[in-house]
Amino acid sequence: MKPHVTRRNFLATAGGAALAATAPAAFAAPAAGPAAPIKLLGVACSPRPGMTTAKAVQAALDAARAVDGRIQTELIDLGGLKIAPWSPKPPEDDMKDILPKLQDPAVAGLILGSPSYFRAMSALCKAFIERCAPLREPDMVLAGKPVGAVAVGAFRNGGQELVIEQIHTAMLCFGMIPVGGHPPAFQGATLLSVKDSIAQDDLGLKTAAQLGKRIGELALTKTP
Repeated sequence: MKPHVTRRNFLATAGGAALAATAPAAFAAPAAGPAAPIKLLGVACSPRPGMTTAKAVQAALDAARAVDGRIQTELIDLGGLKIAPWSPKPPEDDMKDILPKLQDPAVAGLILGSPSYFRAMSALCKAFIERCAPLREPDMVLAGKPVGAVAVGAFRNGGQELVIEQIHTAMLCFGMIPVGGHPPAFQGATLLSVKDSIAQDDLGLKTAAQLGKRIGELALTKTP
């Protein structure tokens, strides 16, 4: 049975519909603006600027940027910079220009790369991580964000997996989420350098690309 329609409620309903149709645009729901950019930083911790570690990290960043148009990337090459280890009173060095980039709220993930020296991360990589201590206090600014590791060695099994584990373990202290990449980059990116070049290492470059892709995907999930 249909509800009883009177002249009063008919006019009220019709008037409301007409008002909604002629309402000014100012009362309409605001249109969604462009999505904010997402930043991914790559840090190459080799004392040699622009060499194989920097190129490997850049390969991962390139793959991350290709995931989505919102993703912006920046490579921080520590080669040639002065980064002292942590101390109660750290000296004035190049870390003062790097910390603000890591403190940027837009940073949604990191990719850290190191050569394998004596089957361990480089001293520069260790010093860099130690000097990131201000990122833990008073707030854990990197907590909950993904971090991936890139390792370059002179042999196919030259300690790259150990370097990745060391980087992952250290970044857990910052509350970050260590991740590997899509297969075959299960732990991270492992590259082989032959005569100071990774250009011929198709497998290694694939692991760098798969790691970057995974970092990019996860960064998107951590951003509104």
